[in-house]
Amino acid sequence: MMKMNNIYKIALVGLLTISGACTTGDLEPSTEQNKPVEGGIATVGNLEGVLKGAYSRMTGSGYYGRDYIVTNEVRTDNCFSNGNSGRFTTQASFTYDANTGYFWDDAYRVIASANIIIGQDISVLTGDLDYAAHLQGQAYAMRALAHFDLVKQYGQQHAGGTLGVPYVTEFKGDDLFPARNTVEENKANIYADLEMAFQLMQDAYFDDSREFMSKYSAKALESRVAVYFEDWNRAVSASEAVINSGLYSILPANSYVSSWSSTGNANSIFELAFNPADNLGSNSLGFIYKTGIDANGDPIGSYGDVQVIDEVIDIFDDADVRKDILGYEGTLLRNLGKYPNLQGFDNVVLIRYEEVILNYAEALFETGGDALTEINKIATNRGLPAYASVTKDIILDERRKELMFEGFRFDDLMRTGMDIEKYSLQQNFAATIPYGDFRLAFPVPTAELNANSNMVQNDGY
Repeated sequence: MMKMNNIYKIALVGLLTISGACTTGDLEPSTEQNKPVEGGIATVGNLEGVLKGAYSRMTGSGYYGRDYIVTNEVRTDNCFSNGNSGRFTTQASFTYDANTGYFWDDAYRVIASANIIIGQDISVLTGDLDYAAHLQGQAYAMRALAHFDLVKQYGQQHAGGTLGVPYVTEFKGDDLFPARNTVEENKANIYADLEMAFQLMQDAYFDDSREFMSKYSAKALESRVAVYFEDWNRAVSASEAVINSGLYSILPANSYVSSWSSTGNANSIFELAFNPADNLGSNSLGFIYKTGIDANGDPIGSYGDVQVIDEVIDIFDDADVRKDILGYEGTLLRNLGKYPNLQGFDNVVLIRYEEVILNYAEALFETGGDALTEINKIATNRGLPAYASVTKDIILDERRKELMFEGFRFDDLMRTGMDIEKYSLQQNFAATIPYGDFRLAFPVPTAELNANSNMVQNDGY
């Protein structure tokens, strides 16, 4: 089974001369993917190398290495930016504009890599062609995930419009300046990619490290997408596919906290590999979530801009092991337990089995099924007594407690039509932001607008 090595954690060399950062200087939109592929792909090993490079792109600080997760916490009722180093104050105050920068370019680079793999005729390669098909399946799932992340942040579905993002399906396509698809078109394409991913990936290549997507990663992602779009029956069936695979389990209370400093746990469906070679350092999740305290109780100098709102600790019962993720640095409430390494050496788990169970519980609740049994699997494995009955609010509260600091909260508020409530003086924005406000869709980058004449900006920017 393939493992990430430093060569592929450093760069995509030779054949991966795909589109780089989009600037007004080169006037090449990040969605443009028609640059030549130098060298070519001759073996299944080459194809695997491209895939490893694509995973490496996802670990950058602009995407899952930090910014995507943090931006979706500081704009909620979980966290705020204290301005210690000036980072994330713009995002937390909803004062971003088209020049702020976000993960648009990062996501489309991942998509470009995935499209190289998907577009390859594997029949001409030397090596295990079944494994090559499995690699292509991972690329389909990766392409779906990146587009899903993009449409959640840049789509107009929560800001009064219908436009999503360009869904790019070819590396060397004819459409060099794609227009925005609708959100509904994005959804259909995401589902289609996940279905293809599930068909192509094979059980025989299940990755015990969980650092590469396996067959049921596609179904787990499908359950996430279906819950977001309120396709409840689809969410039920996708969740059941993961559950019935028997490959994963909920972590018990006594190993929950320690799991965040280990890898390949039984609840991990897919995680991104991080290690010292990634060299995130001050750009890591750990560096932004906490300041770090030495043996004498003095700060050790990390940024620590992302602080937990004081009132958040009150949503946890004392018996709830998830409360132990929180802690104080002096008087400052912090996320101390998730992504504990200050240099960013912890793997980032993108899909946990607990999320699938929460997806399943919510979908069952919406379709008249036994949501109570599923939500109690989470509660009782976190040290809480079983619920006697279940409501939508209980499910959403359990999601908040279970997935806090992992970048889910903003999406949960949006998909359920909630306002971003101003309830604490610590929050960076001045007043409650009502559902439908233009700021709930992130602005398309100026560089993309300048480079792509078919690109349309979101309203309000």
